[in-house]
Amino acid sequence: MRISTLLYCLKQGIINICRNVLFSLASVATISACIFLFCLFFSLIANVQNITHTAETKVGITVFFNDDINEQDILTIGNEIKQQPNVREIRYISAEEAWEGFQKEYFKDMEGLAEGFADDNPLAGSASYEIFLEDISKQNEMVTYLNGTAGVRRVVYSNAVVAGFSSLNRIIGGLSAVIIGILLAVSVFLISNTIHVAAAFRKNENEIMRLIGATNFMIRAPFVVEGVILGLLGAVIPLSGMYYIYHRAVGYIMNNFGFLTGDAAGVFNLLPAEAIFPSMVSVALGLGVGIGFFVSFFTIRKHLKV
Repeated sequence: MRISTLLYCLKQGIINICRNVLFSLASVATISACIFLFCLFFSLIANVQNITHTAETKVGITVFFNDDINEQDILTIGNEIKQQPNVREIRYISAEEAWEGFQKEYFKDMEGLAEGFADDNPLAGSASYEIFLEDISKQNEMVTYLNGTAGVRRVVYSNAVVAGFSSLNRIIGGLSAVIIGILLAVSVFLISNTIHVAAAFRKNENEIMRLIGATNFMIRAPFVVEGVILGLLGAVIPLSGMYYIYHRAVGYIMNNFGFLTGDAAGVFNLLPAEAIFPSMVSVALGLGVGIGFFVSFFTIRKHLKV
């Protein structure tokens, strides 16, 4: 395509937008609302998925052993567990380490109570392994294997937190799909009407162009350009606003709700804007331009009789 042809199509597309400014503004506003909600739910889902993944890395399986098993046998079982697929990390906690941890947690500032046990370890025989998996969804398989291992007395595990985040993720995803779907339908309707009105305004001009030998492409291209411009504006506006809002929101949460983002609850760390916006921008721009292009392309083919 020659530059002059491109400039002509761009100029005519802008003229069409100005002729139908109310329809154009309505189209841009609807697309903006649609893409803003898409960006909002994209941010929510990305953070929920990040929190879920972080929670999965912190959810472990604790394995306790029979009292009559010796430490060498426990270490042998540990080596076998390491060889199992999906095991990311395994930590051995001896009875002595378990007692030391218990004293720090429950006898804090009351060391005298712990001294009463002297060399008698009340947690003798409580050696255990903490096992962390690559994929927490396969936790039940690992638990079944551990329960069938000779010498294992008890297996403690919990996936309630991860299951809760997964359910929340599904709810947010389903709700966002419904709302965005409705707004997409409204956007398609408004852009289609905008292109249809523009075609009606230029009906005589298009017939003259046809008589002097203009191709279908030259007649239809300005309307497609109009749709693309509307879609592009409808994507750029909410992206700009969303970046500012998200950046301020993350800063506010981190500054005022430190208990959610500190080391004690590192599960709730939020993704920075730089981590999610590259993907968000590419999808949002593709969505906006795609809506504008395809709706205008098929509308002009259907309604413009030249």
